Amino acid sequence: MRTSRRRRTSGRYRSVLVTTVGLVTALALPAAAVPAVAAAPAAPDVEDPAQYVNPFTGTQVGGPDFGHGGGAGNTFPGAVAPFGMMQWSPDTAEYQHGGYQYDDDRIRGFSLTHLSGAGCGDFGNIPFLPVLGDAPAQDYAFSHESESASPGAYDVTFDNGLRTELTATQRAGIAKFTYPEGQTASLSVDAAKAFNDASGSLTVEGNSISGYTDGGGFCGGSNKYRIYFHAEFDKDFTGSGVVRDGQVDPSTKEITGSARGAAPAEDGRPAPRDDGAQAFVSFDPGADRTVTARVGMSFVSLDGAKANATEELGERGFGEVRDGTRAAWNDMLGRIDVGGGEEQDKRRLYTGLYHSLLHPNVFSDVNGEYTGFDGQVRSAEPGHAQYANYSGWDVYRSQMQLVSLIAPDIASDIAQSAVNQSAQGGYFDRWTVANGGTGVMTGDPLPIMIASAHAFGATDFDTGQALERMVAGASNSDERPAHDQYGSLGYIAADDEESWGSVSTTLEYTAADFAVAQFAQRIGQGATHDEFQARAQNWQNLLNPDSGWIQPRAADGSWPEFDLAQQDGYVEGNAAQYTWMVPFNHRELFDRMGGDEAVTGRLDEFFAELNGGPDKANAYLGNEPSANTPWAYAYAGQPHKTQDVVRRALTDLFSAEPNGLVGNDDLGQMSSWAVWASLGMYPEAPGRAELVLASPLFSSISIDRGDGRTIEVNAPEASRDTEYVQGLAVNGAPSGKAWLSEEFVNEGGTLDYALGAEPNTEWGSAPEDAPPSFGAPGE
Repeated sequence: MRTSRRRRTSGRYRSVLVTTVGLVTALALPAAAVPAVAAAPAAPDVEDPAQYVNPFTGTQVGGPDFGHGGGAGNTFPGAVAPFGMMQWSPDTAEYQHGGYQYDDDRIRGFSLTHLSGAGCGDFGNIPFLPVLGDAPAQDYAFSHESESASPGAYDVTFDNGLRTELTATQRAGIAKFTYPEGQTASLSVDAAKAFNDASGSLTVEGNSISGYTDGGGFCGGSNKYRIYFHAEFDKDFTGSGVVRDGQVDPSTKEITGSARGAAPAEDGRPAPRDDGAQAFVSFDPGADRTVTARVGMSFVSLDGAKANATEELGERGFGEVRDGTRAAWNDMLGRIDVGGGEEQDKRRLYTGLYHSLLHPNVFSDVNGEYTGFDGQVRSAEPGHAQYANYSGWDVYRSQMQLVSLIAPDIASDIAQSAVNQSAQGGYFDRWTVANGGTGVMTGDPLPIMIASAHAFGATDFDTGQALERMVAGASNSDERPAHDQYGSLGYIAADDEESWGSVSTTLEYTAADFAVAQFAQRIGQGATHDEFQARAQNWQNLLNPDSGWIQPRAADGSWPEFDLAQQDGYVEGNAAQYTWMVPFNHRELFDRMGGDEAVTGRLDEFFAELNGGPDKANAYLGNEPSANTPWAYAYAGQPHKTQDVVRRALTDLFSAEPNGLVGNDDLGQMSSWAVWASLGMYPEAPGRAELVLASPLFSSISIDRGDGRTIEVNAPEASRDTEYVQGLAVNGAPSGKAWLSEEFVNEGGTLDYALGAEPNTEWGSAPEDAPPSFGAPGE
């Protein structure tokens, strides 16, 4: 997700019988292709996967700035639980959308909320800042040598000796501040400062500070939310007051105010700051010089914030909470267990998985209450949670599938939450923050997320209501701008002013139509399947038979002047990059482009550069539209080239270093791609669960799908230099297919690979070995 993505339109925005549609893998291959296991693979052996996670990955610029949110991952390093409501993290003086710029050396506060990898700013609400002295401070210097982060914990000591330690549960957290001897121990909390303009109110009472903040404005939009917080300290205040005109007023214990956001002004300079709604308190930290704050938050009420802290923190101390959250992370990360591989490969894998499991976020309180898209307080079903923060245009491609693969129960709640958002707000928004839509980006991604989750076995949600909302949304102008033209012409015309990027939006709608069709078929709605499956073929109307590229087309059917690297008509990309975005029907696309030989020639040229940006007719793997393309070779009988490109992209573009992401992580989407690439498989078709194969990077992989179902991968020869598949056995039977069926993915099974350093051009090359493509109904 990047900047300047708002739509140009105006205005606003349990279960039925499930039938699984699976494709059974035929297992006919010469015996010579059966992997010859020379040595037993290394057994999965990662007992503490959290040790391999580097939360700083993505906080430093790792690639060129192509104008789509910068060349950094825009991640944050702070304390957070899996899918946690609270992301308690440091904010550097130099602004970054995730709050933290690795190259900066000053921290201005530790705020409770963050988005990981977005290309626009939001959150950064309610910063806490420990202070030495009796006057407010702006920021403090630090160095990375005195800083550390791990799943669920963050720790830094400023140059002045003041130490801050943070940990968090899903809805609460604990901060421990250690003050140097001989200094006045103070702290400020601001209810009105955030990354964007905000306002708020707080009250100092006893040994607590509580209040609320009103924020929003994602990508310059009109979304709004309110966050309540309650902070209770283990030491009494020796002095307290509020800040007015930069001075502490001890006579007042309540304040309401507003403040400019921390995001830079248009000229790039930080916006001027005002007092906001800031409390300033001092302590006698005692002999141990420590002060501990126990903080709860809620998007519903102050009572909710208090209850969240009471329920989740209980009587536990800092260390117990930190260890408990690390255990929660190990439970999630350990659902993908690997053996073999180099240290850096494990760090990349588990850091990517960590970033893939930060969003969406739990949004309901411990009692189930949450604020809906209609502004009303509602309740999640008992035993379930409401989720928020959907980077739809990004995460529908592979992050939602990854969550569904290892946590179908959570994915089911994420799907139901999206359905609830649509029912309450009137339609599926493309990019949501808290309890509001933003209209950012293009397409109709949330139905794809829901359909894909269902395909991967996350079925515990109201599927009937979901399909009803999908069908209604297809003719809703807020959800699908220019849907009337898409319906009448079969594409969106080049001069359309309702949508952003006529070609991109058309292709996004066809992907959504395909996913809706697959979902409808799974729940027994054949007529709806046929209708949307036919609409999904609308991409054909933009494929110019003379050029062989998908390109803008006028309403009268003519083809305007066209350049392969042009961005006009496309969203954050060009024709060379978007033409491949027909992941559900590569066979028809390739035939219309001149056949497999012509297609592979184009792909070879395309991947001569892996991250060329939007101005070149090459891959742009630092952004989403190129994500599916490396896997396209498998449909053209050359899966060995998929194996090559995927491995090169994984090792050249991704690492676990601070600069290890070459573009915005987009709430886990880019990281999820790296996880799938490490496993050697990818969910190519939206709304389906087949996996296209590359090659595994580890000698053994165990994927826990729950309920005793596992996918076991054995690849004794796996290494960085042995990316080529020589042979494969699926559940003990030889297979030349470069893909896995939905049945295998959802029931589990065993893959035995033989890998080598030279390509086997025969394996997977037969037409019948290509992954399935899906044309019009009946084809």
